[in-house]
This record gives sequence, C-alpha cells and structure tokens, in this order.
Amino acid sequence: MKSYIAKAQDVQRNWYVIDAAGKPLGRVASQVASILRGKNKPTFTPNVDCGDFVIVINAEKVVLTGKKLDQKMLRKHSLYAGGLKETPYREVLEKKPEFAFEEAVRRMLPSGVLGRKMLKKLNVYRGEEHNHAAQKPEVLELKY
Repeated sequence: MKSYIAKAQDVQRNWYVIDAAGKPLGRVASQVASILRGKNKPTFTPNVDCGDFVIVINAEKVVLTGKKLDQKMLRKHSLYAGGLKETPYREVLEKKPEFAFEEAVRRMLPSGVLGRKMLKKLNVYRGEEHNHAAQKPEVLELKY
C-alpha cells in the first residue's frame, strides 16, 4: 500500500465559522490550530499547507478557567536590558481579545514559514459579525 502525499495545488480548502462564546481559550485554540494545519483531513501531509480557513466569532466572550485571568501573564521583551513587559490576561482580553486568541493559536502552530502561512488563514472577530459571507462558511461545532 502506498502513502498519499498531498500536493499544494491539489488541496481543497473549506471555510468554517466557530463561535468561541463561553468556551475555554486553550481548548478552542487547539482545535482551531488543528484545523488550520489540516490534521482533520485524511490527506494531511506535514510539509504541505493543507488546512482550511477558520473564522472565529465572539472572541471577547472566551473564558479562562481558574485564576488564569489574573495570574497568567502575556510577556513581551524589547530586547533591551530590563525591557520585559508583563500584562495580565484580564487586561489583554478587555482591550484586544482578537490578539489574545491569535497569540494562543500562533503558539500552537509550527514556528517557520509554513506556520506563518497557516496563521494567515485565521480570522478572529469581536461579536457575531464577520465579512466573509461570500465564502459561504459552514458552522462548525467543536468537540469540547
């Protein structure tokens, strides 16, 4: 039996809408990362971008369990001595919930050129409205 290896030009891409309201950030992000990679398809090939497009709505209503809202920090460094900036996730989710979700998904994807290509297929929106109705996305219910 021969293994199937997908070619970049043969990949069929679908559009999915995921509602993140009331769901834990990490659980939604891990499933979105899996769809962006194409691991939900039988034709998954690690060195080819065979994932689908994902639209995430209601990003501001995502939930962090336990004390993570106050204890978990988003860290960035300016590359200067003493340049570490820490922001609690409570502030990040209030100001930029789209960024918090994209950052969670980005850290679950490969860190090279292929990962950056996959991340471009992610669209995160505050609220119910999105401007991708022309692509006829199908609503996807998550496993958990």
